[in-house]
Amino acid sequence: MTTESVGLLYMLTNAGPVVKFIMLLLLFFSIISWAIIFIKFRYVRKSFKDSADFTEVFWQCRTLADAFSKAKTLRSSPLGRIFIAAYMEASRTENKENLASKKNPGSTFQTMGSVKRTLNRAINVENRRLTQLISFLATAGNTAPFIGLFGTVWGIMSTFQGIGLSGSASLAVVAPGISEALVATAAGLAVAIPAVMAYNYFNDRTRVLNSELQSFSSDLLNIIERDVLKKLEA
Repeated sequence: MTTESVGLLYMLTNAGPVVKFIMLLLLFFSIISWAIIFIKFRYVRKSFKDSADFTEVFWQCRTLADAFSKAKTLRSSPLGRIFIAAYMEASRTENKENLASKKNPGSTFQTMGSVKRTLNRAINVENRRLTQLISFLATAGNTAPFIGLFGTVWGIMSTFQGIGLSGSASLAVVAPGISEALVATAAGLAVAIPAVMAYNYFNDRTRVLNSELQSFSSDLLNIIERDVLKKLEA
């Protein structure tokens, strides 16, 4: 164990109760933040990979039924999940309204409206999944520096109280308290910096995937509409 680590451990073990509480709170923020970072990174990476695979498979399929079968094997793909929701809604509406008959041409608009609402709901669900938990990273990034700063201020106040009680302002008296106080600031920054960087990364990835969802949704609506019109004309 290095001299620096021994000195840091000594400062933490001999810190006041308020500074100890702040350090434990920052440790809690750090553990939760890193757990969220690892979980969301794996989830986002898997979502992008499976969505890319589904997009490639989807445009190779000749029918929506074939694409539906492929989508069920890529459950981690947000694009696959919204396609499954839209396809199942279109199938249910077709059976309900008997779209194969020319006697009810207005049901085409009912089908497309129903599918569009289903797609919007599915996209909202996917966005909630993507943004779930990352708000904690923003909270940690915004509050951790101030929590650390509070520990610093409290430590400096305790140092000045010690100076008043001892009647001495020598470096030997002042240095331990000031060092203890500054550790809280450093800890706050150590929690905030990775949390903010991770939040910005996940926020950017979420915007990119949401754009892909919206674009795919428009293309899918056009394909389903053409498919429905073909069945009416048959």
